[in-house]
Order: sequence, then structure tokens, then C-alpha cells
Amino acid sequence: MQPTLLILAAGMASRYGSLKQIQQFGPSGETIVDYSIYDAIRAGFGKVVFIIRKDFEKEFKEIFEPKLKGRIATDYVYQEMDAYLNGYPMPADRAKPWGTAHAVLCAKEAIKEPFAVINADDFYGRDSFEKAAAFLKNDAKPDVYSVIGYQLSKTISEHGSVSRGVCAADSESNLAAINERTKVYKDGDKIVYEDADGGKHAMAPDTPVSMNFWGFHPSVFDLSQGLFKDFLQKDGDKPKSEFFIPIVVDHFIKNKLGVVNVIPTGAQWFGVTYKEDAPGVQESLTALVQSGEYPDNLWK
Repeated sequence: MQPTLLILAAGMASRYGSLKQIQQFGPSGETIVDYSIYDAIRAGFGKVVFIIRKDFEKEFKEIFEPKLKGRIATDYVYQEMDAYLNGYPMPADRAKPWGTAHAVLCAKEAIKEPFAVINADDFYGRDSFEKAAAFLKNDAKPDVYSVIGYQLSKTISEHGSVSRGVCAADSESNLAAINERTKVYKDGDKIVYEDADGGKHAMAPDTPVSMNFWGFHPSVFDLSQGLFKDFLQKDGDKPKSEFFIPIVVDHFIKNKLGVVNVIPTGAQWFGVTYKEDAPGVQESLTALVQSGEYPDNLWK
């Protein structure tokens, strides 16, 4: 069995201001997601499923199909606003997608094997894909999921605050809770988060955080579908409400449906939260190429 990689690429980031999923950063015009797919292939993933939107389908496929053909199986699913509403009326003032857990749910018919979920605009590093693949091949079950835990200090932007899901693990390295910190940044030589009242709280540099790199058994689809129905009844009429992956994971843990392994990695994360991050991403990729971690042309 080869696991599948599900890539969340349907969103456009308002802070970044462009379709960053297809912006070129590598020395031969590679996107960030090219590096994720390259790492996934060498870690033993057998298929890539992209979650995209119909309005940029043609442009997206023209970029990825030629270089991936013959290297790994590909499929596409679409996060449409009316998907899995199951009779719930579409709110007239709804302008944004329903969130990351809804995006995953949209892949229900395309994935029948254990799979990982990542963002298209985050660089995760080779170590994370190798550990995720090992988990999915050997340990993923209906009652065992996983999350890759990054060291907080390796996930900070130099150009503004970020949101991070802080992972609390129990004595057996299983996830006990994720606490969303929405304003995390460097303050001198410390890393802090601000609470709703503006108070600052120091955070240890090695605090494990989720960067939305999950490992799931396909049983998560039925669980998500039921929870999405509940979400719509409770919050569907709120224009900005979103059905996030941690909502599903939190329900899974608190209702003792299973455990979520926190798999630690020392990999350096980087991404393009802000436009100012782009030169640093290019420099980081160039350094990795020069060190021999990646070829100067991934798909040559």
C-alpha cells in the first residue's frame, strides 16, 4: 500500500495578495509545492490529490501535469461552496469557502487509502515526509491518526505575526489538545503570543506546533461528514465561520474515538505568509540546492 498526499490548494491568501500556490521560488522555476511532491515521491507516496477551485483549474493543471506525468499518479477535486451541504440552503452572504476540514471532505470519493494532508504554500522538509509515510504505511488505523509536530522556533516569520496550533501531548506522545494562538511573533530574543486582551506570553522555542501536516485513515471522511452537518446547523449562517481540521481532531480525541500521534520533526519550515517572506524562501531553497539536498532542477 502506498499512501496518498492530499494538497490543500483551493485558497488565495489575502495577506499575500496572489495565487502563491503557483509562484516560482526554486532555481529552475519550482513552486513550493513542487518540493513537497518531490519529497513525497522519494518517501514512498503513490498518488497526489490536489484540492483546487474550478476558476484556476486550467492554469494549475498546465503547470503541474507536464512535470508530474509518469512520476506519480495525480487527481483533482474541487472545493465548491455547495459540496456536502446535503440540503442545507446556501447562505446568500457566504463569500468564502467552508474551511480546511470541508476541503478534506471534498476528497472523499478520490481517496480510499491512508493519506497525508498538507498546505500548498508551506515548505515542510524531507524528514517530515519520511516520517509521515512511515506512519501511514505502518500505523494508520480508524482509531490512530497523526500530526507532524514542528519546533515553534523553526516556524516563525521575520515579517509579522503568525497563527500557530500549539500541540499539547500526553505521556505517550499522543495529542491531548491543540490551542490556537493567533498572534505569535518574535519579541527581541523571545517568542511570544498575544492574548485577546493584548497580554504577552513567552513561549519555549521547542514548543511543538501543527503546520497542518496530518496523517489520516480514510475513516476520517465519514467522521468529518457528520461533523460538518452539525457545524452547518450551529454556525452555517455566520458568513465567516469555517470548519477546520482541528475541529474534527478535537472531537476525535475528546470523544475517545482514537488517538493522534504527535510525530516530532526537526525540519525547518518556511512559507510565504507575507510578500516580504518571498526573498527568504528563495534564499532558503537556493541554500538547500547548494547543499545537495535537492537537485537544481527537480523534474529534469
